[in-house]
Amino acid sequence: MSKSLVYVVLLLFLIPVANAQRNQTGTSQRPNIIFILADDLGYGDLGINGQKLIKTPNIDRLAKEGVRFTQFYAGTSVCAPSRSALMTGQHTGHTYIRGNKSVEPEGQQPIADSVVTMAEILKKAGYVTGAFGKWGLGPVGSEGDPNKQGFDRFYGYNCQSLAHRAYPEHLWDNDKKIPLTENGKLLYTRQYAPDLIQKAALGFVDARDNKQPFFLFLPYILPHAELIAPEDSIFQYYKGKFAEKPYKGADYGPGATSGGYASQTHPHAAFAAMVARLDLYVGQLMAKLKEKGLDQNTLVIFSSDNGPHLEGGADPVFFNSGGGFRGFKRDLYEGGIREPFVARWPGVIKPGTKNDFVGAFWDLLPTFAELAGTKITNRIDGISFAPTLTGKGVQKQHEYLYWEFHEKGGVQAVRQGNWKAVRLNAATKPDTPVELYDLATDPAEKTNLAAKNPDKARQLGDLMQKSHTPSNLFPFGGDGK
Repeated sequence: MSKSLVYVVLLLFLIPVANAQRNQTGTSQRPNIIFILADDLGYGDLGINGQKLIKTPNIDRLAKEGVRFTQFYAGTSVCAPSRSALMTGQHTGHTYIRGNKSVEPEGQQPIADSVVTMAEILKKAGYVTGAFGKWGLGPVGSEGDPNKQGFDRFYGYNCQSLAHRAYPEHLWDNDKKIPLTENGKLLYTRQYAPDLIQKAALGFVDARDNKQPFFLFLPYILPHAELIAPEDSIFQYYKGKFAEKPYKGADYGPGATSGGYASQTHPHAAFAAMVARLDLYVGQLMAKLKEKGLDQNTLVIFSSDNGPHLEGGADPVFFNSGGGFRGFKRDLYEGGIREPFVARWPGVIKPGTKNDFVGAFWDLLPTFAELAGTKITNRIDGISFAPTLTGKGVQKQHEYLYWEFHEKGGVQAVRQGNWKAVRLNAATKPDTPVELYDLATDPAEKTNLAAKNPDKARQLGDLMQKSHTPSNLFPFGGDGK
């Protein structure tokens, strides 16, 4: 065979391979993907969203170098179901885990083996996958084990209840239980778990190169209660800056339980220090990406799992954590579900921009799949917002967004355009009239317009009924009983 013929044969072989590797953004190299998920961080807890009392320079820099979304929502207003919506691309009327439900001896109700997660999709597409932080979607060894849901490596808290303690007795490295012996049986506070998790996450990045793309999921526990942080320079910076009302909780020491919150004499300073420490972690991550030569082809997204909490001495009103929106964690008003959301991707995302795309956690799975150049075959509720990120193609819009919450008598919410409907006592009294708000003129949801707009209220109430499918695990409004 002549050299020219060999060249033609090789060319014919390589062209389809190259086309297969070219994703829909038009680039020949698929991006690394990092999703940073804060825990109970409010919309207003960041400088970019108006925070005046806590410094968040590294997260603010992400926005300056990328895009800040102003209307992006969590899966719902508590941990496990919000993460389930994120991982499955389905809203809480369809996703498998719809509420916080603990199982013995350690962990939460596991995602079923039949559920397809974003990690499984990306791993199948050739990505190395890692998760570092709080899981909460199935105990070690169960079908919900992160190693069985697409993650090559997991390090951190499997159980979200045990993650209430920042100085726990153990963490998990895949299926290996790692005793934190310097913390004893909750007798000492020496091994701060968030720092250990950060070290492991940076080690994961340090092992990466530009030969194989990776997906890194960072569900940090900060600034979830308990309000406690190492007494280092960060904490010392905030001590004495605020008036304080000491919080009395369940302290470390003899008889301490694993799921409590420690006392804190400086709860305002502690909360500020935890947010600042989270910001430090983001800065360390970005520095590691640059050191490894990975930052230019890595999409980094930062958000939070739900609105700000009230537990453990937290004071979201003092910090304006809700950013002026109504409600907190466990509410489906804007303060409970509208989240800070920032994306950075050099050379692709225009820096210093702001975007009002109305999206939610279930949009991340199809977006990541499109960027990875792979297809989705399972049923999802999300739409890809890759066109918004890349500036290429036509961006689809949601007809509406739907949430449900399985505590406080059950709550449902729908957003369609600028209209937002909320139904309280939805599980116990499913015919309760909806509240109706116009977010264009009333983003704080102060004025219920249902009486003046009965047709719109009825229409959104019908969408709530349409969006909920029965679940035996998480019965709602009488279904499954």
